[in-house]
Amino acid sequence: MSRWEGMLLPTKEPTRYSLDPQAPIDAQGQRKALRAQANASASMLRTTLNISPDALGQVHFSWLVPALIEGSDLGTRQGDDSPVRLVLAFEGDRGNFSAKDAALNELTRLVTGNEMPYATLMYVWCNKRPVGSIIHNARTDRIRKIVIESGGQGLRQWRNYERDIRADFEAAFGEAPGHLVGIGIMTDSDNTHSQTKAWYGKISLQ
Repeated sequence: MSRWEGMLLPTKEPTRYSLDPQAPIDAQGQRKALRAQANASASMLRTTLNISPDALGQVHFSWLVPALIEGSDLGTRQGDDSPVRLVLAFEGDRGNFSAKDAALNELTRLVTGNEMPYATLMYVWCNKRPVGSIIHNARTDRIRKIVIESGGQGLRQWRNYERDIRADFEAAFGEAPGHLVGIGIMTDSDNTHSQTKAWYGKISLQ
């Protein structure tokens, strides 16, 4: 992977990300983890990739969440906050965009200088929806979220995941994925105007 870098979001206060030598110990007895602290804020850490569809395999990652965000509802604009997200960005034919998504893509280009990804797949922790649920973003159909944890079970402990990228993309979007062009993490609490924190472990692609 390339170097990880921060990605600020227009009009949003940034979430603070930092290596934490005092992070909770994981199952291997390791403390090396990235701490995310959000205070009514939202931003990402991301790295660029260029992986062809036929080379897509599994993504391995872990995180630890101390508490849920009260009032979070990932299916609404006003509640779209999550203590943890793993974000995968894909290329594709933007000619397939709806008029709404094409307009949003143009606005994104004007504001940030970059087009939005053709498709963005997120793994999230949801307050209420069952594991396996697929949530469509309230602003654009080109962002979809797969719930891999739900409710309070699993809080305050390291949770480890192995996900099949192609299978998850096809389940979420109903089409084959294009090139994987980016991967990131995001902890945000801007919509609920709250505070949250979490730790992220190592992320690897197989």
